[in-house]
Amino acid sequence: MPLQTATHRLFGMEPRPLLYLCVRPQRDAADGEYASFRTATGLDEQRLHAWDLVSAPLPADALDRYAGFIVGGSPFNATETHKSDVQRRLEADLERVATAAAASHTAALFTCYGIGVVTRMLGGRVSRDLPEDTGPATVALTAEGRADPLFRVLPDRFDAFTAHKEGSADLPSGAVLLATNDACPVQAYRVGEHLYATQFHPEPTPRDFTARMTIYRDAGYFDPAEFDLVAERVLTASVDAPAGLLRSFATAFAAA
Repeated sequence: MPLQTATHRLFGMEPRPLLYLCVRPQRDAADGEYASFRTATGLDEQRLHAWDLVSAPLPADALDRYAGFIVGGSPFNATETHKSDVQRRLEADLERVATAAAASHTAALFTCYGIGVVTRMLGGRVSRDLPEDTGPATVALTAEGRADPLFRVLPDRFDAFTAHKEGSADLPSGAVLLATNDACPVQAYRVGEHLYATQFHPEPTPRDFTARMTIYRDAGYFDPAEFDLVAERVLTASVDAPAGLLRSFATAFAAA
């Protein structure tokens, strides 16, 4: 039994849930992503809460109320030169969570757009020269990934969904590379013991990802005229492995 769970039960306190942080302006995409994270982690709405950072700032007491954070993807890019007030505000909130997780004051898993925010915060370089196509991509664990408490549940090589216009060009200071591939070498890393970041999407099933493609059909991730071809590649992909990472995160940091 995890120490946190045992302590809460010993003193009769309710365990703290995890919090999914939504950074997608599109409501239907955000709702679908939250559902995907609940399914992949195995947590219900009582154990994985949701907060829409696009609509409202992170509550001042969030770091005390929640055992950890999961950050979803977004059509925002960390490399944008002209950011809206909303994007600047939510990036400041994400940096607040990442700073606390790097110091082991909380736990956090940043995905997709989130890895760019964390990389820049820690002094790394995010580049538009490292995009990946929409669909399944093969990712390989490093030796450090195979030994990592969360990533070691994954196969040495596995397929995961990607769709992004930027990537981390190098590791930020203090980061340990956990997963890589040729197109975007920084696929995942850890900072300290409680801060994780992935370029790939660990949560969607093929049907989830196809639904998301429909929402972002004209957002520049793929040629809209090739939607059916891309969707066929997605729907026939085997991407069961990445969800294991989310279950590991939930097991490690969410009280049962």
